[in-house]
Amino acid sequence: MYRMALLALCAFTLASCAEGPAGPGLPGGTASEAAPASGAVFDAKDFAWSVKAGSAAIQGTLAFHRAASRYSCHGSDVLLTPETAWSRRRMIILYGSAGAASAPVSIVRARTPTAGAGDYARFVRRTTCDDADHFSFRDLPDGSWFVITIAKPVDGDGETMAVTRRVQTHGGSSTVTLS
Repeated sequence: MYRMALLALCAFTLASCAEGPAGPGLPGGTASEAAPASGAVFDAKDFAWSVKAGSAAIQGTLAFHRAASRYSCHGSDVLLTPETAWSRRRMIILYGSAGAASAPVSIVRARTPTAGAGDYARFVRRTTCDDADHFSFRDLPDGSWFVITIAKPVDGDGETMAVTRRVQTHGGSSTVTLS
């Protein structure tokens, strides 16, 4: 059930916007008032780099606390989303940050537009958080990613939280702590 909730949250979370060319030096000439804002139009080509196999890995841990409550991601899906202008824009809309953030799941859902996101889901990698709140991703290409999971209070007091952090891979292993 938690897995389905996380998948639905993440699908809704990063749904509705699309991405076009981003960054200096890309084709398209000069910006104009009629041009869409960076990250406003989904384009699968912007995600293509992320489906290639690579030598990078991410080792992660959830260490989220809120007030006196400790949280766990045990059994929850952990999603790894490639960073593009489109996904970065969505993270800012939903979490208020493209770096690191946490927000109650109910608020993230309320901020999620209902429009479709093209073929976005095929670029998201998934794993499961273990009973020690650890997770890992392997065979990643170098690049920037967003790690997202759902954290639940261990003692049952408190809201279920969506927790995210941006992480960069460069061959070898990167570590990330969601806190």
